[in-house]
Amino acid sequence: MPRTPRKPRPQGQITRGKTARNRLRRVDNFLCLYDPTLIRQPDPPGQVSWYVDLGYGEEAFTALESAERLRRLNPTLPVLGVEIDPERVQRALPFEDERTRFRLGGFNLPLQPGESARLIRAFNVLRQYEESEVQESLLTLGERLIPGGLIIEGTSDPFGRIWVANLLRKQADGELWVEGLLFSTNFRWGFEPAIFQPRLPKNFIHRMLPGETIEAFMSAWKQAALATIAVRTLGLRQWFIAAALALRDLGWPVETRKRPLRQGYLLWKRSGRVRDGALFRDLPS
Repeated sequence: MPRTPRKPRPQGQITRGKTARNRLRRVDNFLCLYDPTLIRQPDPPGQVSWYVDLGYGEEAFTALESAERLRRLNPTLPVLGVEIDPERVQRALPFEDERTRFRLGGFNLPLQPGESARLIRAFNVLRQYEESEVQESLLTLGERLIPGGLIIEGTSDPFGRIWVANLLRKQADGELWVEGLLFSTNFRWGFEPAIFQPRLPKNFIHRMLPGETIEAFMSAWKQAALATIAVRTLGLRQWFIAAALALRDLGWPVETRKRPLRQGYLLWKRSGRVRDGALFRDLPS
């Protein structure tokens, strides 16, 4: 009698799993602002491309909250919560419905034939790994993305007030490319560039050293913030915008559209193939 093929063992480590309600609301809000077309696009017949919440934690509510927010753009968006802890998956199963699923898995996403991912959110997952494991983990995730699909991977404070995330895009040739490094604040903890440093993703958190790209960027942002500090009297949002414009004038490729800046999002536009090390430095596009 032929044996049933064994499911691949989930790749990764169990995280602490602690989170708070609405901790990742600003991540979802950014995605709706940044790439609504990707969220809205319909699946071809017989295909399913998930929005994946990887490592949702002890409780299912981050995935459920995302489903509610993103379905304002696409009411039929399929949402998949993935956890490497079997007990967490079991606790989430009662919340499943026809468009929402929870599965045991890791970086090798537990997708079935005819399934892929359009968006993958992985927050506070890679922070506990070694820096040397970051690139391969993200490349593994990228294997299941549709062309044009997006990974947002980063680190947030416990309440979602401050976070920093890598943006990665799957290209038509199958390669995963860095698209930017995104800084987010809701201004409740004030504003100055130094508040973001403790929340840098794993690929940058230990590289705040002279000669490193991230150290040069953060130093330039601090310089831009100091040069525009008089604008602070008009409010933190105005100062944030002014500092971003000054940073652009210093030669850094940052997004300067007023709407994302007013909402507390600064995107440092970076470009390079992930497998070539672009997560850690700038490469020519």
